[in-house]
Parts: sequence; C-alpha cells; structure tokens
Amino acid sequence: MTPIPIRIVGMLLFSAASLGAQPTEIKIWPGTPPGNSGIAGVEHDTTTAKDNLIAGKPLIRLGNVSEPTIAVYRPAKEKDTGAAVVVCPGGSYYILAMDLEGTEVCHWLNSIGVTGVLLKYRVPQPNGPHTDSFPPLQDAQRAFGLVRSHAKEWGIDPTRVGVLGFSAGGNLSALLCAHTTKRGYPRVDAADDLSARPDFQILIYPGSLVDEGTAVSPEVAVTSATPPTFLAIAVDDPAVRADHGFGYAMALKAAQVPMEFHAYPTGGHGYGLRPTKDLVTTWPQRAADWMRSRGILGRD
Repeated sequence: MTPIPIRIVGMLLFSAASLGAQPTEIKIWPGTPPGNSGIAGVEHDTTTAKDNLIAGKPLIRLGNVSEPTIAVYRPAKEKDTGAAVVVCPGGSYYILAMDLEGTEVCHWLNSIGVTGVLLKYRVPQPNGPHTDSFPPLQDAQRAFGLVRSHAKEWGIDPTRVGVLGFSAGGNLSALLCAHTTKRGYPRVDAADDLSARPDFQILIYPGSLVDEGTAVSPEVAVTSATPPTFLAIAVDDPAVRADHGFGYAMALKAAQVPMEFHAYPTGGHGYGLRPTKDLVTTWPQRAADWMRSRGILGRD
C-alpha cells in the first residue's frame, strides 16, 4: 500500500468534529529528541486493505513517528471539570492506533468534562528492557511537564492530571508511574522542573506488566507511591495474558494503592472504546464512575 502523506494523516487525525474546541498540537521537544532511536522513513498510516477492522470500522496505524507531539482536546466550557488525561495509544511500540486508542478516546474524555491530551510518542521501538532513557518514556515524562506548565492557560487543575494507556500504551503508562523521581533525559526548560508523576492511571488491556506467572516486572514496579489505578482486561485476550492485569492488581493491593480492577470473560484485545456485544467495551462507563468516586471529575 502506498504510504499516506503525513499532511493527510494529520487531517484524518484532527479534522473530526470535536465536542469542544479544535485540538492544539505542540511539539514535545524544541530540537532533536534525546536518545533519538534513529527512526527511518516518513511518518504515515501503515494500514493496508488486509488489516482487520474493529467494530466494523478501520483504524489508523501510524508508523515511523520520529517527531513526538501532544494534541490538546478541550471539552466544552460548560462541561469542563478541570481534570486532564494524557492518552497513550497502543501498537506494540511499533505503530500507534491513533484514532481507535487516541482521538476517539479524547472525544470521550471531552464528553465527561475532561481535557484529553493525545501523546504521539516515538515508534517503532525495539523490544527489550525499558530503561530510564527509553524514548517513549522520555516523551511521556516531557509531556506531563508540558501539560502542568500550561495548566493555567488550558484551564487544568495540575493536581488532577492522569494517564490512560492501551496495550503498549498501558505499559508506557505504568512505566511512567514507576519512574517519577527523575527524568530520563537532561533538563530542557522549566517544564522539566514540574512533576511527571500522574495523579491517577487508567490501564486498558495493558501489556508487559508481569514476568513469568504474576510477578510484576521490575520495570513497572509498584510501590506505595504508585498513583490510584483503574484496570480493565478480557480474560480471553490473545495478545496480553490476563495475568498481567491480575498480577498488577495484586501488587497494587499489597502496596495499599487504591485501585479498581475489572476482568471480563470475553472481548479479546484492541477494541479501544468502540462498543461491541462484549461487556468489556463498557469499561468507559466504569472508568467514568471510578473517576467520579475519586473526586477527579469534581468541579473547582
């Protein structure tokens, strides 16, 4: 399939009608990103006619991302609660499911009064241990500092900024929550003086959280400082063993971290928030209820 020019991909990503104002896109790094992984090729949608549909619809599989950005989706003023969520799409650290697990999620967040911040992090990335200098983690840490530095401008409460990740994006979210004491890159500007620790995390079919059995991987170690967590996974997920959810939930409980864990019998993997016959796709309602119960959606 001939790659779609990045200009057209941008139109696909950001031309959909928004529940609030049109998104603002910002480059994360003022120059060359640190630890640049040497990604070759032009950023483009890698989807082909042979790729599967989700809930009967295609999706954007964005590849060769070398210039990370955040796109800020503001809710309608009358709905705005002041909360914000950084959204990390999945894609095995190889591509980004930019609409299924990105723009569509930001529109849902807007519908419940939350500012959605779509993180376009660098892919592809090699498999293996994810150290402090892992480029997607650097992108996520930098993104959180930028969001908090713009909190007043964007009408965000800097103490109610969470992260929501799917699959590899769920792994990235957990990595971010486990690496909160220092940045994995040299200081760039004042945004890097602000905390990169999410105030809460929402993990949907998250990958690579446990090693063998249900022992949590050291890369995403859970401590008493881990933010309150919501997890959802399908037991029949063919891509991520349900043990990843169970093991991480057990570690959260042991560390006395507030959490809510939903394990559904069916639903598979990679459904985003597109509704199907499987009850796992009702996770957005459960997550919204959880956020309300935690006071995250409370107005100032």
